[in-house]
Amino acid sequence: MNAKQKTTNRSNMARTLTIAAAAVLALGLGPLAKAADKGCTNATISGTFSQRGTGVITAPASLAGPMANAGTLTFDGNGGVTGVVVNSLNGTIVTGTEKGTYHVNADCTGTYTVQISPLGITGNAYFVINDLANEIQILTTDPDVVIVCVARRQFPVGDWRQ
Repeated sequence: MNAKQKTTNRSNMARTLTIAAAAVLALGLGPLAKAADKGCTNATISGTFSQRGTGVITAPASLAGPMANAGTLTFDGNGGVTGVVVNSLNGTIVTGTEKGTYHVNADCTGTYTVQISPLGITGNAYFVINDLANEIQILTTDPDVVIVCVARRQFPVGDWRQ
């Protein structure tokens, strides 16, 4: 192999490595950019979700103990949320309603606050939207309450019942 061929081979190898490195960089950074700006809004979760939750309430004494619930949450797309839920509070069944507000961040996380009747208490939660906005993972953020919920869209986008 002469000097000219060696120079050409090195040049071709350098070009190939540069193109490969650029491709790896572009493919690797694309998902990061997308993850940073999902573009979620209050409208992302507009609709009705069935939800179930389990956990423990540690205080006040009248409510303390294990709990589980099932019900619906309806998000209006503009920051209003309502719900109907059946709770088992330490084995005592209590049917209630929820009404309040919510806010969705651009990164598809959010918070909501509801008034829970007939218990007369306020509930606060943090949530994460996933599965193309068909599921919401919810964690209560109130002191003395450890409850996790999963809410699934009752009629996913494109369902014939919409």
